[in-house]
Amino acid sequence: MLVLSSDRSDSYADASQAVVTELVRQGVRRGDIAQLAVPDMGGGDLAAIQGAKVWVTLGSDALVRALQREGRPPVISALIPRQGFERLMRSNPPKAAPVAAVYLDQPFVRQLELVHQALPDVKRIGVLWGQESLPQQASLQAAAQARGMEVVSSPVVGPSSLFSGLKTVLDDAGVLLAVADPQVYNGGTISNILLATYRVRVPVMAFSPAYVKAGALLAVYSTPRQIGTQAGALARTLLQGGAPPVSQYPQDFEVAVNEHVARSLGLTLDEAALSDRMHRLEKRP
Repeated sequence: MLVLSSDRSDSYADASQAVVTELVRQGVRRGDIAQLAVPDMGGGDLAAIQGAKVWVTLGSDALVRALQREGRPPVISALIPRQGFERLMRSNPPKAAPVAAVYLDQPFVRQLELVHQALPDVKRIGVLWGQESLPQQASLQAAAQARGMEVVSSPVVGPSSLFSGLKTVLDDAGVLLAVADPQVYNGGTISNILLATYRVRVPVMAFSPAYVKAGALLAVYSTPRQIGTQAGALARTLLQGGAPPVSQYPQDFEVAVNEHVARSLGLTLDEAALSDRMHRLEKRP
């Protein structure tokens, strides 16, 4: 069993340890699990790689390394958004053993449920689509329609169209749903996007706690540890000879709220209560 991380950062280390912990909890011997990172791979690691019956890859670099290896075993990929995973699979189609993912991002149904719970009067959801996220447009439209919501969207085809598109969306939307796309949301744009939404008092529903700290109103997200635990459970199924799993969204998740932004918008939001309500809703029959 091999757990391969894209690098040695804390998030990958947390996810890797969660994979190991879950495998050991389900009866796999600790000595049968190798943990490696792509930058550290060398000839001395060849035995661990060749003997692994299942790989769990964390991040895109690790998945690419697995897809390029001839004769590799089945792979569980984690810590990659759905669109990034599908793009890599198109450019590196699996030649033999199956590949399944635990996506990093959240299902639209869950995101819209949080919007409904926190902002029940909002019916128009604003979205900026970049090239990578645009294929998700139909999925969001279907999820919003099922909730009686409307999507107000604008494509971002380059830097010059970002803020004109943002203005168009903010003129008509009650909340901006940030969809992970590096063309739209990155270190060079996020501060100005949050400032623009704050000025017109349109809250942002983000995809990470870092964006909530930076000024988004709220987010639903899964931690590396939660995703690693789920990936470990899927890997154990394969080790036991079970059928290859299907790619899936995270099962467990967290809710984050920026209380300062909420107060400035005249809202009273309780992070713990929202989280509890969301978890209870997903567990109901």
